[in-house]
Amino acid sequence: MTQMAERPNLPKTERPLLIIGWMEYVDLPDIGLVNIKAKIDTGARTSAIHASNIETFKKDCEDWVRFTAHATQGGDGIGIESPVHSIRSIKNTSGVPQERIVIRTRFRLAQRSWTIDLSLTDRGNMTFGLIVGRTALKNHSIAVHTRRALLTQKRPS
Repeated sequence: MTQMAERPNLPKTERPLLIIGWMEYVDLPDIGLVNIKAKIDTGARTSAIHASNIETFKKDCEDWVRFTAHATQGGDGIGIESPVHSIRSIKNTSGVPQERIVIRTRFRLAQRSWTIDLSLTDRGNMTFGLIVGRTALKNHSIAVHTRRALLTQKRPS
């Protein structure tokens, strides 16, 4: 017999460790956002994007949300529609729980891509329009260098 028998107990091949900075440029391609300056915040559990004009509606009997994403400082924002993944109680930066709409979208960092949960909130008084929390990085073989920034991509032109 020339075929090898399957060996289900072999260890999974792991991706090499990717070291990223505390700030990186990332993409959210499913909702049309690219080269977004993001703070990598391992102190935050959930990722969040600065959103305004948040409004839920029904589409094909499903809950959807439309909002204006403000991923860049001082930008006009971009109108986005997405299915609602969930509504969760998430603690804000002051530790106060808030009910937030969460969408699920594709996230791209350094040629790697996977799905993350992203809460919608007003981050207008924050320096970064997007924070990437530790849950988004978990199980993706990523380490964060806390003293360095832009290790995966230089500032876009």
